[in-house]
Amino acid sequence: MKRYVIIGNGTAGASAIGEIRARDKDGSIVVFTCENHPYYYRPRLPDYIAGEISLDRFIMHQLSQYEKWDVDLRLGEAVCAIDPVKKEVQGEKSGTVQYDELLIATGSNSFLPPVKGNDKAGVFTLRTIADADAIIAAAKKAKLAVLVGGGLLGLEAGRALVGLGLKVEVVEYMGRLLPRQLDDEGARGLRKELEGMGFSFHLAAKAQEITGGDTVRGLVLEDGSRIDCELVLFSAGVRPKLELARSAGIEVDKSVKVDKHMRTSVPGIWAAGDVAEFEGQPCGVWPVAMAQGKVAGASMAGELREYVPQIPGMSLKVAGIDLISAGNIDAENIGTSKRFVSGKVYRKIVLKEDVIKGVIFLGSSAGAKECITAMNKGQRLGPLVEELGSEGFDFSKLASMN
Repeated sequence: MKRYVIIGNGTAGASAIGEIRARDKDGSIVVFTCENHPYYYRPRLPDYIAGEISLDRFIMHQLSQYEKWDVDLRLGEAVCAIDPVKKEVQGEKSGTVQYDELLIATGSNSFLPPVKGNDKAGVFTLRTIADADAIIAAAKKAKLAVLVGGGLLGLEAGRALVGLGLKVEVVEYMGRLLPRQLDDEGARGLRKELEGMGFSFHLAAKAQEITGGDTVRGLVLEDGSRIDCELVLFSAGVRPKLELARSAGIEVDKSVKVDKHMRTSVPGIWAAGDVAEFEGQPCGVWPVAMAQGKVAGASMAGELREYVPQIPGMSLKVAGIDLISAGNIDAENIGTSKRFVSGKVYRKIVLKEDVIKGVIFLGSSAGAKECITAMNKGQRLGPLVEELGSEGFDFSKLASMN
């Protein structure tokens, strides 16, 4: 009987379980997770903070599912070490567990920039349910909040705080919001909409110091300006958890290096999700983590599947504002694109000849799915290219093409 161990129960780890069990009904599966809850959908954390959804509504796999899979789920337990020679892991509570196949799906931690005063009470990052619970408790006693970083999850969290009655000011190092997902025109449109909801923005600005005694009382920017606040939420990206892999002698660059089957440099050890790096590209997004987890699980169980990189669309919804962005958005507008602007709707489709290379859909997501599918297929659009910028273009034409 084969012994499987999975470290991490996020998207990649949870996806691997189903693939393993579909191919191996009898093997033992032990899953370690630092979380005290089974697998949940992390992008819903801002909705949880806003009180718009209860915890049970975004837990993806209830405990009954793990029982059905006959999985030994060890909640609230980290792995201290991996011994690839003895093929065993050391749990911090339950001791040694041996494996035949091991998946490292430890994910990532929120990055807390080295800003002076970042250890004060009232400073947060948002990555886990525990983080969300702490923010909810702090928000009940606060009126002014600063969000450092104008990224996707950060703006969603900011929307939640606005909904709780806080005044939210955003400090963004770049000169526009969502610099990876929007060009200047799209960013201006999003900013205008968010300002109408109660956000204030400090663009091309850098946090220098958090003031107060033991508790946050304000934020000083690099230019010397000061913002009064009682809560600071950093949304400055994530860093993969690489300590276990490094200590086990597994090859690491930006993340754990894997091949097309999600194998690492050490036999019997696989990696997937935020902690993994394929062809020099770290993961970092939910759809990719799911796809990699499925490939890893199937491969661990003996069916060597191949991971085929896709370009997923990043979607944001802030109080009804739809945004989908994918691929090369040509933020500097040096290439060819078809654009459409009408009221609150902004659409940009970036092209190389008659092939879609990137998209921005702001204010309406209609047509985004078809464009992203065509982009991932490398589909040639021929004469349809000229119609892409028109208001009434029927995007189902893309889906009907061979």
